[in-house]
Amino acid sequence: MKKTIFNWFIRGGTALVLLSSTALAGEPDPKAVIAKAWDYMRGKTSVSVLKMTVHRADWERTSVIKAWTKGRENSIFQIIAPKKDKGNGTLKIGRNMWTYNPKVNRVVKIPASMMSQSWMGSDFSNNDLSKADTILNDYTHEIEGTRTQDGIQIYEIKALPKPDAPVIWGMQKLKIREDGILLSQAFYDEDMNMVKVMVTTDIKMMGDRPFPVKWTMRSMDADSGEDYTLLEYNELQFDLPVQERLFTVNALKKPLR
Repeated sequence: MKKTIFNWFIRGGTALVLLSSTALAGEPDPKAVIAKAWDYMRGKTSVSVLKMTVHRADWERTSVIKAWTKGRENSIFQIIAPKKDKGNGTLKIGRNMWTYNPKVNRVVKIPASMMSQSWMGSDFSNNDLSKADTILNDYTHEIEGTRTQDGIQIYEIKALPKPDAPVIWGMQKLKIREDGILLSQAFYDEDMNMVKVMVTTDIKMMGDRPFPVKWTMRSMDADSGEDYTLLEYNELQFDLPVQERLFTVNALKKPLR
């Protein structure tokens, strides 16, 4: 039996609805499960260094990226190696995003229509890499199933776009542990064909929490079946002081530390 769940809070003696969704009796709100996962990945702030390997059937390229996030909406990341790509960066503030290319000393604002395009030729999009919260704001959510693995509850969630939402995916499916660790995220086109899927593995202590240090995004439509991008976290810290001025276009044009 399904029921509608409401979360409330009191302001000035008036009860306000924060969010509502339809869920099976006894199960958590699916949007709250996703929100917990996104907050788990980012913390109040995060600072990370990760290696990105773009693999194709006939070539492979590796970059090292340093990234900062604050809250759910702000992020900035910059390539620190190899030398030929050093300084390339991306800034996201809310729904706005900019990229910077030091070779031409030019900042370009990315239109909303290109937020889901490939970042630096990888299988991750601009939204993916910045862990954008569009899935919280532009989709409805439903828990399709639950299972237990190693004593930990895992929720399988289906997300469908709201009418007229500015998104390209016809559906997303996620698997999230009850502690907030995202295990997988699959992306489907409007015909409900899977386009790509991300899987996280190798959970270790990073910062102050268990965290999957390997994130593999694999394309489903590649002729070779060998196209994927692997992100490997080398360093990760949460809840460090991060200045607001870091998330500015001017900061994007400077070497970040």
